[in-house]
Amino acid sequence: MTTSETQVATTTAAKKEEKEPVKPTANFAGIHAEIIEALNFAEFGIAPKAQPPAQRGVLIETGGNRIVFSAYDFDTAVSVTVPAATPAGKGSSLLDFPELKKTLAAMVAGETKAVAAQTRVSLAGDLLATEHLTVPITTHDIHAYTQPLEAVPAMATMDTQAFLTQLNRVLPTAGTDDTLPVLTGIQITLDGETLTMAATDRYRFAVAEVPVTATVQPPEKPLAALIPAATLSALAKRLKSHDGPVGIGILEDNHAEGDPVATWPTPRATLSLGAITITMRSLDGSLPKYKSLFPKTRETSLRLDRATTVRAVKKCQAVLNAKGLKNIPVMFAWDTDGNLTLAPRLDTAEGKARTKGMSIPTTITHGTGEGLRGGLAAFNPGFLLDALGTFTGDTLILHLGEMKDGQLSKPGLFTDGPEMAGQGYKHLLMHVRLS
Repeated sequence: MTTSETQVATTTAAKKEEKEPVKPTANFAGIHAEIIEALNFAEFGIAPKAQPPAQRGVLIETGGNRIVFSAYDFDTAVSVTVPAATPAGKGSSLLDFPELKKTLAAMVAGETKAVAAQTRVSLAGDLLATEHLTVPITTHDIHAYTQPLEAVPAMATMDTQAFLTQLNRVLPTAGTDDTLPVLTGIQITLDGETLTMAATDRYRFAVAEVPVTATVQPPEKPLAALIPAATLSALAKRLKSHDGPVGIGILEDNHAEGDPVATWPTPRATLSLGAITITMRSLDGSLPKYKSLFPKTRETSLRLDRATTVRAVKKCQAVLNAKGLKNIPVMFAWDTDGNLTLAPRLDTAEGKARTKGMSIPTTITHGTGEGLRGGLAAFNPGFLLDALGTFTGDTLILHLGEMKDGQLSKPGLFTDGPEMAGQGYKHLLMHVRLS
């Protein structure tokens, strides 16, 4: 055989080997409820329309006493480890995720919820079996599967419910306009003993803090990642029932000048929930330097009853909707005695003059309130309700700047305590732009 013929034969053999499908070899026996729970988390890494089709699969790896489910949609990588009912040999199978999940549900149809949860499930390559049925599951070409992002080891831990509470307070403020992708993310920053979360849609800006406990030497400088709000919103629903701490690890793009592009690290953040890791690719860019946006001084601070204020906003918003008025603000108005009411701003001078707002009792916590007398402040009712909804206490504090010509010229700032930016805020700052 000539050299040329040898090269052709070698190339042909290589291509044949490259295209040779990998036989599914994962094998395990597990409990139905545990497998379903693992798949529910793995679903965060599944994009139904991902290309190539292999990326819609869940990679199942077995060995010893554990089963690992992995999924990766190029933005989110998930790994879930569950115990095997019996020791399993080393193997792997890339199974179609939607089919696997639906088939698992179908194979316990007709059983009570309790019986279904405890049903023993086994997998042998691509054959899924219970006591009653054995069914093959569609496999995908593992050669076409892009391996998931590597998880970032936890640098700190925090209480899951504390994290969830603060996350839910900033999520409503994240943007939804895909033409401004930076604003669709939640910026998380790990600094010493604090994880700070921030979000904005240009009209509102929310910042919340969660105390953390470092598990490694704290970084020399704060580490930040911009994580899609949609991913964190979906995750928040799954965290409601999670007990125990959650770990956080952040990797920034810290490549040195001149490094080959192929060696640049992918900026990402990983949340660790026991045997579950969820690694999320960071969006390009970062939020504006927001500390300068929050006022460090205020002319007046008012304590409001939250429930009363919410009721007033809902009534005013409903009136505007009833009149077919779109994108019209509601008005905080102080009379000459300093009493506060909230009313819809109608579209005619006569309507404004004849409208009487709902009274909202207030207590001055800073300043005298003299500057508010006869003044007005307008807010988008939807944005205002979102802001009020992020608080859980009976009262909240509204910080206001100086009135000019009877109107506020700078945004209002809501907190659940007297603290302000630059003065050690504890839980939440909500900056709401005036209409």
